[in-house]
Amino acid sequence: MPKLVVILLSLLILSCAEKAPEDVSSVDPINWSARTVALSASDSLVNGSSYLSVYSQVYSETEHRTHNLTATISMRNTNLKDTIYIRKAEYFDTHGNAIRTYFDAPIYIKPMETVEIVIDEKDPAGGTGANFLFDWSIKPSSHEPYFEGVMISTSGQQGLSFTTKGIRVE
Repeated sequence: MPKLVVILLSLLILSCAEKAPEDVSSVDPINWSARTVALSASDSLVNGSSYLSVYSQVYSETEHRTHNLTATISMRNTNLKDTIYIRKAEYFDTHGNAIRTYFDAPIYIKPMETVEIVIDEKDPAGGTGANFLFDWSIKPSSHEPYFEGVMISTSGQQGLSFTTKGIRVE
């Protein structure tokens, strides 16, 4: 009987042990290489760059307390007929340091398609002033890509969500 009690207590203690942290899925959520295309100089495309503010954290109550958020970064093609190309997607933290490059070879986005990057709530590396820089190429008669960030977090019955819109910087 005492051995059974010791075994049960041991199992109880072990089951309460903290789980090992999971990998952050936002590092490689989709296979970017499956979307890669080769662009040539003869394609006569218009190039540009767009900036998108993103928040992986927001301040809560004071500047010393933050709340982590999940961020969905949408890269949207608003053209009905033309494919667009995103040449690079780079993620920066609050201090302007590059955190990661999601891809740096051109990918395609079909007409009216949306491709997303998700920054996990448990990935606060960007901080309160994170941002993305996208380099893109389009046909001269096409609409520019549309970039949008949706940040969200829920806890109990409380929820927080907001959006940001990209702006062309080049």
